[in-house]
Amino acid sequence: MEQDNPASELKDETIIAENEIQITVDEPEECVVQPKDRGDILYTVDEVPRWYLCFVLGIQQYLMMFGSTVAYSYLVTPKLCIQESDPARGYITSTLFFVSGLGSLIQSTFGTRLPIIQGPSFVFLAPIFGILSSTQWKCPSEEEVLSTTEEELQEIWQIRMREIQGAIIVASIFEIVIGLSGVIGIILQWLTPLVIVPTISLIGLSLFEEAASTASKNWGISFITVLLLVLFSQYLGNFNIPGCSYSRKRGWKIKRIPFFKLFSILLTIVTAWVICFILTAAGALGPTNSARTDLRVETIYSSPWFRFPYPGQWGLPTVSIGAVFGIFAGILASIVESVGDYYACARLACAPHPPTSAINRGIFAEGISCILSGIWGSGGGLTSYSENIGAIGVTKVASRRIIQCGAITMMLFAVLGKFGALFNTIPEPIIGGIFCVMFAIVTGVGLSNVQFIDLQSSRNILILGLSLFMGITIPKWFKGHPNTIDVGTYCLLM
Repeated sequence: MEQDNPASELKDETIIAENEIQITVDEPEECVVQPKDRGDILYTVDEVPRWYLCFVLGIQQYLMMFGSTVAYSYLVTPKLCIQESDPARGYITSTLFFVSGLGSLIQSTFGTRLPIIQGPSFVFLAPIFGILSSTQWKCPSEEEVLSTTEEELQEIWQIRMREIQGAIIVASIFEIVIGLSGVIGIILQWLTPLVIVPTISLIGLSLFEEAASTASKNWGISFITVLLLVLFSQYLGNFNIPGCSYSRKRGWKIKRIPFFKLFSILLTIVTAWVICFILTAAGALGPTNSARTDLRVETIYSSPWFRFPYPGQWGLPTVSIGAVFGIFAGILASIVESVGDYYACARLACAPHPPTSAINRGIFAEGISCILSGIWGSGGGLTSYSENIGAIGVTKVASRRIIQCGAITMMLFAVLGKFGALFNTIPEPIIGGIFCVMFAIVTGVGLSNVQFIDLQSSRNILILGLSLFMGITIPKWFKGHPNTIDVGTYCLLM
């Protein structure tokens, strides 16, 4: 029997081009000739693993964006005045997963065609909170809730959702225009490593609060999760497990599978989940400890077996000028973040830098995805997810087909309510530990571009240090002084 490696099972055209010279066209610059270098990537962007690997690895990608998506719904639903016992919270979470899968399919197929998953962006929370904090949308008091019928309570939050929907739809039209007009491509002519380093690095550094707040709910479990992920991806990553496969042309053959590197994140989550279950069953965790596995079991029973999210499920969206300008601020921040994500993803995937045409298509695709998100009523806009980009750095799997399978998985889980609710029982400290590693990798990728900067120049050192310092300082100051900038109707925080 012959030995084989799964990373060598490529399409015919991929095999032919393995040792050839790759020509990358980046308009309006001249063609750049680059040798094709896959580094230690197991599956490159254009390679297609076997179908069962695509779906298993796609589920792993789904798990990586699960925590942020659920966290987003938990943050936005109280502002919409949705009661804690209202099953609508679960419906909005399912809608977020559905539109995220739809947006990921659009981005990976027609946008940049990089292995990037789209998900609800936290940059939209500031303008949304600003809109909903106005007197017009103030939530009713507990006394008023007690005297309100169920139908009236439903209309209270749906009218707020429709206001957010309309603002997202209209503001996203500007994102489409920006992508179609090629404005981003023009700006990219002045983007050097000196710009890319702080942009990508600040994306990872800006997420430290989210990772810390989730991990701090039980630092012990979070540290165990970090250690497990480092063990599986770094120390056991090159340990291949022998297995057998069958094909009609070659018959049975022995394959060496890099099991721990392929499924490092999935193995980490399952192992840490089992540890939490044992500690919960043994009574080692308190009744309110966030590491318990039975805190959200009731969501499995209360969730319907099937519920298909559909456009306009909360009614016809409404539009107001103030809300549109608020969401547009989030759109601009999302565009800047996404451009940095494109470069980070290409670098981790050992792919050429995305050309300007791909950047423009990516922004255009995100605009389309945001419009669909508004039409479906998810409560937010979509952007590229840094968590899944970091997962490429750990698993060394960058196949576009895996992202597409993960997108289909997200849409299926959004319809199968109880199956999605099962993953909702993953303890938050586990997700926090995963975030610590993923965001650290994204930050490290940004800093790695320092090698292309002339650090002997005092001008470059000043620009680099000032960009990183002010990129952390200014948002921190605005967070502590939320009412400093008042545009009259809404307080918008960039």
